Amino acid sequence: MFTKDDLSDAAALVHTQIPPTPQYAWPLLAERTGCEVIVKHENHTPTGAFKARGGVTFIDWLRRTHPDCPGIITATRGNHGQSQARAARAAGLRAVVYVPHGNSVEKNAAMRSFGAELVEFGDDFDQAREEATRVGKEEGLFTVPPFHPELVRGVATYGYELFSAHPDLDAVYVPIGCGSGICGTIAARDALGLSTKIIGVVSDNAQTAKLSVEAGHLVETNSAVTFADGMAVRVPVKEAFDIYSKGAERIITVSDDEVAEAIRIYYHDTHNLAEGAGAAPLAGLMQEKAQMKGRKVGVILCGGNIDTGWMVQVMQGQTPVVG
Repeated sequence: MFTKDDLSDAAALVHTQIPPTPQYAWPLLAERTGCEVIVKHENHTPTGAFKARGGVTFIDWLRRTHPDCPGIITATRGNHGQSQARAARAAGLRAVVYVPHGNSVEKNAAMRSFGAELVEFGDDFDQAREEATRVGKEEGLFTVPPFHPELVRGVATYGYELFSAHPDLDAVYVPIGCGSGICGTIAARDALGLSTKIIGVVSDNAQTAKLSVEAGHLVETNSAVTFADGMAVRVPVKEAFDIYSKGAERIITVSDDEVAEAIRIYYHDTHNLAEGAGAAPLAGLMQEKAQMKGRKVGVILCGGNIDTGWMVQVMQGQTPVVG
């Protein structure tokens, strides 16, 4: 998908705005899992999530290829919207962002703070995305899809950093929403010529990616109700499916209870905040720790933007309920 030079150039661009994030080996996580665990801290970006990288490369591409474009429109559950608003407004563009009703209050506030014109529409991400696409055509705004080569090229820079620092990783666990994160990780591994196994993680309440891979074709689900909102996707993205269906070792499911426990583990063992999707890779490793014993494993802490109320519930031993 990308060459090593492609990702090196992308990293140089991303790093003009976003410093490389750390990848730390936490000893308490090693004791808990029985393997060496390298956490890629994408919760340390300027937006608190990995999506910030794709915003830099996408808006740079848009300004070069569509110089007369007045602005962008997109749909999100939060992290993608922060990324696009941040990069678009810095380039002097409008940024219209659609979210579903009931979206994270604190992510909504963060998007507005980065300059987004926020619109609530629909009951879930996919309904918001359809409306954003329609409005974008009416208003002459460029519709930013959830998956685009320039988004993936930017996102892949976290994998490029991780694999450059730790080329000997046996496996990496990555969450799947629309798929840019896992596809970027696969792209970085392949560009560097490594053999690391990449394991996708989805919510057991949002299994569209897993079901699609098992069926060999795209499978939509009727709902995607999980407090791990970064994985709450009903409709798979074909371009992403074409990559992760071939490049991932397997895709596993985790429950909301397992995700909540992983958030608690991150806090107890590393004192880092993880949102639901950010904790899902660790939940996946915990589920498979017997087969990972003694190995060197990466987990992508893709974001730390969890609402305060949910974090309080989680730290009290509860699992947030949505829907």
